[in-house]
Amino acid sequence: MQNPGNKPIKYISYARKSSEDKERQVASIGDQEEVLSVIAKKAGLDVVDTLNEAQSAKKPGRPKFNEMVNRIYNGEANGILCWKLDRLARNPRDAGTISAMLQDGVLQVIKTNEREYYPTDNILMLTLELGMANQYIRDLSSNVKRGLAKKVRDGWYPSKAPVGYLNKTHDDGSRTIINDPERFELVRRVWDIALTGNFTVPQIWDKARNELALTTQVRRKSGGKLITRSAMYSVLTNPFYYGVMRYPEKSGEIHPANHKAMITVQEFDRVQEIIGTRAAARPKREVFAFTGLMKCGNCGCAITAESKVKKQKNGNIHYYTYYHCTHKKVNFKCDESAVEVKDLEIMFAEKLSELKISDDFKDWAIKHLHEIRTTEADSNKISMNTASKELQRVSDQIRELTLNYTSVENSDRLIMTQAEYLDFKNDLLKKKESAESRVSSTSKELESWMELSEKTFNLAYYASVWFENGTDEERKAIMSCLGSNLTIKDKKVQVYLHPFLETFIQNKNAITTEMAKVRTSENSMNSRLIGQNDTQLSTVLRDLDSNQDETLQRRLSYH
Repeated sequence: MQNPGNKPIKYISYARKSSEDKERQVASIGDQEEVLSVIAKKAGLDVVDTLNEAQSAKKPGRPKFNEMVNRIYNGEANGILCWKLDRLARNPRDAGTISAMLQDGVLQVIKTNEREYYPTDNILMLTLELGMANQYIRDLSSNVKRGLAKKVRDGWYPSKAPVGYLNKTHDDGSRTIINDPERFELVRRVWDIALTGNFTVPQIWDKARNELALTTQVRRKSGGKLITRSAMYSVLTNPFYYGVMRYPEKSGEIHPANHKAMITVQEFDRVQEIIGTRAAARPKREVFAFTGLMKCGNCGCAITAESKVKKQKNGNIHYYTYYHCTHKKVNFKCDESAVEVKDLEIMFAEKLSELKISDDFKDWAIKHLHEIRTTEADSNKISMNTASKELQRVSDQIRELTLNYTSVENSDRLIMTQAEYLDFKNDLLKKKESAESRVSSTSKELESWMELSEKTFNLAYYASVWFENGTDEERKAIMSCLGSNLTIKDKKVQVYLHPFLETFIQNKNAITTEMAKVRTSENSMNSRLIGQNDTQLSTVLRDLDSNQDETLQRRLSYH
């Protein structure tokens, strides 16, 4: 036996069986330990301990595996005895741990039923086998998901049938769902009781247990017990019973199914109404208009709100809402004072007034936007035609390259090698991708810019009205459009505007002034001033374009 370190080898015998695949495991823990015992006895191995666990190795975190690694690092052992390498690792992290231990000499040998692995061996073989074990898990997961998806497409629920139904495996290996002869009618009676509308779910559950003696399906290690309260809720809210299936369960996605329906969809909906009306009322959480929007300018904590009620001796009742710091920061005494909501609304309205534009400004700006759209659309059409021709040319080159490579004349790969073909093809694919990107983005860029610009003018014109008359949700959305960093400091709201809006405010006043000159000037001068305004607006719009950001676009889309 090879021993590069010339040290006595002390083994830890390790056996593992996947807890997720108990019935199909090639060798159980007992079988593995029996074989490993024979190997150790025949080879005269010094086995200091035997560890085993029933746990999947597709993810790190197995307790016994980690114990074995720690004990080897502590010098209690320097060899591992196991059935196969895949018993040790089926994930990259554990595989890397084993490989590193062997290469560093901490682990002197891994002995399996098939061969031995030493630090002086070519690491490629060990890495390959551990990689194959990891890939097996990945392939298995992919195959299982694909199989489940196919079963759903075929109309069969790919999991345990709910109470009242049974999973059945047929002689040809196919699996379907049939009525449970012992429980189908009992569960139907449960629905009948619920449909009367005279009983709560706990009362229906009580009848199911005490009058119907409804039990769950008997399985190998579970079932056969009276139905639980949570299971009763699951029955009465599961659309499976009217002939469909919800899969995946958490997604709520409904699929058509082939099993026999127990109730009609109308009966199901009726029971949902009954359950809903009899559900315990939950306390409503008070909602405030501007929470989640601002932070404290003193300590950086979130701003929250609360309502206060003041009763006067004369019987009058006054309601107040205050916004204040949550004081969540540890070891920091924040002395920021609360702000009453009416004062907050006044400050918000003042900030919105900075955006306000006149009717003439809005109408003129949007008219000019459409003129720009028309002009640049023609230019974009030319650019798109050029990009489309480039895309077609590159596609033809790729097709011709493939034909030449696969031609009879190149069957011996003397004209063009595989490496040359791949180099040429990759270069052409990059050009194709670039051309496709130009084709798809040419029109989108203009439309995105035009849309955001038009929404900005509408926001500037209508924001004050929307804020004054809108719902709490709408008012919050308007303020979020102004900036992503709203703070309260010294009882004052500080709004750091989006760069896009900063540019708009900086330039709108200058344009408004020029427009006033147009109205007061002689007719002969109007055309010249209007032309200057058009040029200035174009410049402003381009500046706005350079300061766009996705966050503002999403927020402006609210209106």
